[in-house]
Amino acid sequence: MRAAIVTGPGQIQISEVARPEPAPGQVRLRLEGCGVCASNLTPWAGPEWMQYPTEPGALGHEAWGFVDAVGEGVEGLSIGDRVAALSYKSYAEYDLAEADAVVRLPDALLGQPFPGEPLGCAMNIFHRSEIKAGQTVAIIGIGFLGAILTRLATDAGARVIAISRRPFSLDLARSMGAAETIPMEDHSAIIEWVRELTNGTFCERVIEAVGKQWPLDLAGELTRERGKLIVAGYHQDGPRQVNMWLWNWRGIDVINAHERDPKVYVRGLREAVNAIASGRLDPSSLYTHRYPLERLDEALNDTRDRPDGFLKALVTF
Repeated sequence: MRAAIVTGPGQIQISEVARPEPAPGQVRLRLEGCGVCASNLTPWAGPEWMQYPTEPGALGHEAWGFVDAVGEGVEGLSIGDRVAALSYKSYAEYDLAEADAVVRLPDALLGQPFPGEPLGCAMNIFHRSEIKAGQTVAIIGIGFLGAILTRLATDAGARVIAISRRPFSLDLARSMGAAETIPMEDHSAIIEWVRELTNGTFCERVIEAVGKQWPLDLAGELTRERGKLIVAGYHQDGPRQVNMWLWNWRGIDVINAHERDPKVYVRGLREAVNAIASGRLDPSSLYTHRYPLERLDEALNDTRDRPDGFLKALVTF
């Protein structure tokens, strides 16, 4: 099979390697595609702790495709089933997954890309946020995740204030149901804008979906007394400082909405399958860019640089 190997900072090679064989309890997937996650960007940049070359297919973890082989003891999955999975070397034509981390895709999703891991993450973050009708919810950072959360929160009856840097993202937020949009330009001006929109009380829920220091600072400022600040952004570039005086004084509940239990990931994935298959959620417009495996480096660079109109990259086979 062909697989991508990261050979150094910002460098890949496509190699022919042996197809992996499923162990007991595993299935092998013949992949249709894999989403590109922003969590790849730090390894791609070459931090001191990163070791090269990577294993074939490494970093790819948003896969979907067809069951190609079944290991001993696997029940409920058959060769030919179209599935999404939690797998971890999916920048390749084939990958392995534990059978209990695989979710069958219904015929209603035939032909549609399905990067299950981030879709499941969105459902899990929404649950951890405990968003209810009548609440005001600020979402900071309208990328793939922020756009889906805007739709879910709006459908739950919340009033969403979307805050993002790019005009493209703000237009997208409005299309996903945001009641208000604010350019992410001036820290103090955003605080005053939200203060006016909420009659001085700020927001019952604030979701930080960027993963940087400034948006985290802003999120605390926009959370009302006894509100919830949900950290959905992936903070991977070092320690953070927080305004503990403000968080403590307002009695803010801070939720790090990153699940580590594979069972919870799979539960969210199943919920995403049901929501999209039923038509309650339509992420199709969010998959803005597609690349063949040979252009994975370009996909990663665009995920980093975010050219105009870019939201989510898919590597497809």
